[in-house]
Amino acid sequence: MSQYFEVHPENPQPRLLRQAAQILHGGGVCAVPTDSSYALVCHLDDKAAAEALRRIRGVDEKHHLTLLCRDLSELASYARVDNRQYRLLKLATPGPYTFILEATKEVPRRLSHPSRRTIGLRVPDHAVTQALLAELGQPLLATTLIPPGEADPLNDPEDIRAQFEKRIQAVVDAGACQRAPTTVIDLTGEAPVVVRAGRGELARLGLSAD
Repeated sequence: MSQYFEVHPENPQPRLLRQAAQILHGGGVCAVPTDSSYALVCHLDDKAAAEALRRIRGVDEKHHLTLLCRDLSELASYARVDNRQYRLLKLATPGPYTFILEATKEVPRRLSHPSRRTIGLRVPDHAVTQALLAELGQPLLATTLIPPGEADPLNDPEDIRAQFEKRIQAVVDAGACQRAPTTVIDLTGEAPVVVRAGRGELARLGLSAD
């Protein structure tokens, strides 16, 4: 049975976030709000938790998991970023964008794409996610909370509780989120490639979906 934390969406209670962080430190998988939709998250360095997250989500090792980071300086510890990429990242963060970048050695090999050594990273623009990351003191491994076999993410914490309370260890309820996935941009080549157009506006980055 998962624990259920009702937090204020803009001023989350530190006591409740500490409890959620303890569950994550202990190897739990949690549902948390972001600026695009709810996400499943776990501790970056816990192999068993990462495998559980993939099972719950119904994805294999070729599916890019994402690191949720507090800011660009933290992101740069886990990805190789040149000046051109950095300028684009600065325009987009924090915000509902996921960037595929070349992973550094700080990222466990089992978490990066098995053939490309890449990782998805993003800096969410949500007060609860940011406060939880600050409490945890490191990035979270994440994937959009889309039930297996479905196309749309869940954005109602009560629905999440009903469907997943026996499979995850905690739900952080900050009310309904947006119900659109992040915009995914691959920055590993010579030019940015839009992998998925989502909630993040491409025009903000001077890009188009063509």
